[in-house]
Amino acid sequence: MDSRSPQSAVPAAGVPTAFTIARIDVHVLRCPIATPVRTSFGVMHDRPAVLVRVEDTEGAHGWGEVWCNFPSCGAEHRARLVETVIAPLALRTPFESPKACFEHLQSATAVLALQTGEQGPIAQAIAGTDLALWDLISRRAGLPLWRVLGGAGDAVAVYASGINPDAPEQVVARQRALGYRAFKLKIGFGRERDLGNLERVRQAMSAGESLMVDANQAWDPAGAHAMIGALERFELDWIEEPLRADRPWSDWQALRDASRTPLAAGENVAGEAAFEALIAARALGVVQPDIAKWGGISGTWPVVRRVREAGLRYCPHFLGAGVGLLHSAHLLAAAGGDGMLEIDANPNPLRSLTCGAVGAIEQGRARLGDAPGIGVAVDIEALRAVCAGR
Repeated sequence: MDSRSPQSAVPAAGVPTAFTIARIDVHVLRCPIATPVRTSFGVMHDRPAVLVRVEDTEGAHGWGEVWCNFPSCGAEHRARLVETVIAPLALRTPFESPKACFEHLQSATAVLALQTGEQGPIAQAIAGTDLALWDLISRRAGLPLWRVLGGAGDAVAVYASGINPDAPEQVVARQRALGYRAFKLKIGFGRERDLGNLERVRQAMSAGESLMVDANQAWDPAGAHAMIGALERFELDWIEEPLRADRPWSDWQALRDASRTPLAAGENVAGEAAFEALIAARALGVVQPDIAKWGGISGTWPVVRRVREAGLRYCPHFLGAGVGLLHSAHLLAAAGGDGMLEIDANPNPLRSLTCGAVGAIEQGRARLGDAPGIGVAVDIEALRAVCAGR
């Protein structure tokens, strides 16, 4: 286990952090898919992405990504929030650092978020912009983001995620051939189907491989307790979101006490205070912030530090295109520890064409390399052509 402690959200010594944003461009992409992506709460019939490009007055640029998977109309709405709410607050204002811009945007939109009930989408628009700014200062410095964040190495452990309930053992076999050694199965589709799928997947796994499950908030407390015992025999690394994210921590603690398998959550938690409560509850063994849903790097990095200090496992959540995936990978590399990077197993050209070094997996690990920023050149026109079937 890597015992390194993450640094604060202050770039490595000598990296210039000040900037003035000259322009913000937002791109909405939707890619058709042959096989829908199923969760316990909904189905994705295409793969959307909202990519944010920020350019400063010196011509440096960076890329970020805004979470936009659900509802199906969410991508276009979040893009408009960046254009009409975030950009006017950020353009042509000098900032000392991405963290200073993040705090300004949070403060300036706080009342609007309350008034409109748009706390989530506004936080996601801010997060994607923050990611782009961290990429910008890293590219400008000629350094990979993981180095700018103070990381000591570029290697990250990975796992194949989002494995649908239809013939999951076949998906595991395909992902193993690509270099994966850990797999996460979607459950929450009924007891018989869930346990049957797990039986087939576990039988198909090799020695030394890891298996996790994600219920996507499918169960109430009674349903979760009824399933916990049945899941024990599969020797899972964790059980993800067995309860709704808004259930009181006492419910999670009761489930923790009933389970020999660690519980995991965090993708639907927003704000440092909420994460402090999560850590203090000691109900989870695995904490999974999603940097494109809340916080970007500026907000999430202090949370990661607290998670590591508390002796918990940091495994970033992400399900989208390659830009946000790379940001998650660089943050994990900088954090150190025994966490794993989530990589969606479902086909998604918006991921595969923009994920750079993370696309090459060897024995369950990826290496990020030393290319500046997140290490990928985003070709929007090529992505649009793929979405149009050209």
